[in-house]
Amino acid sequence: MIILGFDPGKDKCGVAVVGDNQQVYQHQVIAAEDTLRVIQSLCEQFSVQLLVMGNQTTSKAWKAKIENSISLPIVLVDERNSSLEARDRYWVMYPPQGLQKLIPQGMRLPPRPIDDIVAILLVERYLQ
Repeated sequence: MIILGFDPGKDKCGVAVVGDNQQVYQHQVIAAEDTLRVIQSLCEQFSVQLLVMGNQTTSKAWKAKIENSISLPIVLVDERNSSLEARDRYWVMYPPQGLQKLIPQGMRLPPRPIDDIVAILLVERYLQ
């Protein structure tokens, strides 16, 4: 089964295409205004069967928008503490280089938004 993880947001959103074996096929941070178009494109490209999204920030509004434009089952997942977890996961996926290695992991900030990594974690939470 192919699952689309979605971290909803006001200005930017994270999306991730993940298999039920937890293999990540694609992930990206997108502008909120591009979300529906990108979700539709990913659903077609990967034959997505389920959308898993966080249940906090703007989730009700996004769920309604998605349901009106895409016929796909949507499951809401608890996203509490997912941003902190995603920050740690970022450094696992992209190990620090150079002087960044000397900074304790808890003090390092990823150099880019991590909403896409949150989307990966939401799918993993759903699968557990």
